[in-house]
Amino acid sequence: MSSQITAVIIDDEISNIKGLQKKVEKLFPSINIIGAYQKPELAISAIKELKPQLIFLDIQMPRINGFELLEALELIDFQVIFVTAYSEYALQAFKQNAIDYILKPIDNTELTLAVEKAIGAIESQDKLKLNSKLLKLISSTKTDNNKLIVPTVKGLSFIPQDEVLHIEGYEGYTKIHLEDNSTLMSSYNLGKFEKVVSSNFFKCHKSHIVNLNKVRHFENEGYLVLENKQRIPISRANKKAFLELFN
Repeated sequence: MSSQITAVIIDDEISNIKGLQKKVEKLFPSINIIGAYQKPELAISAIKELKPQLIFLDIQMPRINGFELLEALELIDFQVIFVTAYSEYALQAFKQNAIDYILKPIDNTELTLAVEKAIGAIESQDKLKLNSKLLKLISSTKTDNNKLIVPTVKGLSFIPQDEVLHIEGYEGYTKIHLEDNSTLMSSYNLGKFEKVVSSNFFKCHKSHIVNLNKVRHFENEGYLVLENKQRIPISRANKKAFLELFN
């Protein structure tokens, strides 16, 4: 983990707060506890102001329980670990998109597993945010290098568009197929790439965009054959538009 993760503890019993804080600080020195609150009302205001990345949240508290506290927040942009003495709330906790649920008295192994899971989720989220910011910055800058910017889990790849064979929508993600027969998987959907590719690309199917310079054959039964002999479906509605490109 390259930087500190900020965390808040919310529990109506001070002994529970102190005990959990001591465990977290011992097991995870890189986690910075920036606040601890016994009163849920104060915690709600603090979360909005401090914007912690991780919250350790009790469920049974006077006036406002843990679930009601989350409902009072407009935006849940942090990870939640419920810490409670009551096992019967587990299902509801996960319906609230909690990263984990641990029971009191807190077992060090369970705490470690829960926090490691939260750290992984936070780091993945941070990478996606960074990629998105970089992509917006690059997109706002005029370039003439005709490169396709592909956000991946490892960062950003800059691919010359003439090296792209075709772009495929795949289960909500996008596969970029390159002329060396390698592929890149991006978390962006096909629609975002459709907006940025050059006029050399043609959307032949709801799940496929082809590089027209890489098309070698048109098959009447409804396929485009690329230079690597891969057959890409072309929808009936797009056949006419494709053929008109060559008239």
